[in-house]
Amino acid sequence: MSEVTTIARPYAKAAFDFAVEQKAVDSWLSMLLFAAEVSKDDTVQQVIHSSMAPEQLAQLFNQICGEQLNEQGQNLIRVMAENGRLSVLPAVVAEFSALKAELDKELEAQITSAAALSEAEKAKIQKSLEARYQRTVRLNCQLDPSLMAGLVIKIGDDIIDASVRSKLNRLAEALQS
Repeated sequence: MSEVTTIARPYAKAAFDFAVEQKAVDSWLSMLLFAAEVSKDDTVQQVIHSSMAPEQLAQLFNQICGEQLNEQGQNLIRVMAENGRLSVLPAVVAEFSALKAELDKELEAQITSAAALSEAEKAKIQKSLEARYQRTVRLNCQLDPSLMAGLVIKIGDDIIDASVRSKLNRLAEALQS
């Protein structure tokens, strides 16, 4: 996965810098999302990995996308096709989205809890995380009953593990040593 990210990053950065310069970050994100969805199609995947000439591939891809891509978006597709990189469009979207979140001073928190969180609990967690990170935080909540109780919060590389399962594991390790 890191190789795909390494390949996608320069394309995402170039598109993002251009989008910021043109004050069109949201429209670029929409274009990239659409192009990434097109690239995921099974038939399109076969064409991308075929021996079709890059110019023809770019032309076909741009025809499929139609008016969803502006002229600059079509140019990005041409460059990516010439370099054999159309298959990394989903990773380009992920990198572009991360750059947009950084610009907007936003973070996404993955919250895994043993039981469903109430709206009040979510609001309290969100407020606490926003104070800690000095950014707007979006919560993405999911359930995992194996935690027994408590929750695990992941933001980027940071993990806050306040689950009973984790506490029991640490207690077991302490007793064994």
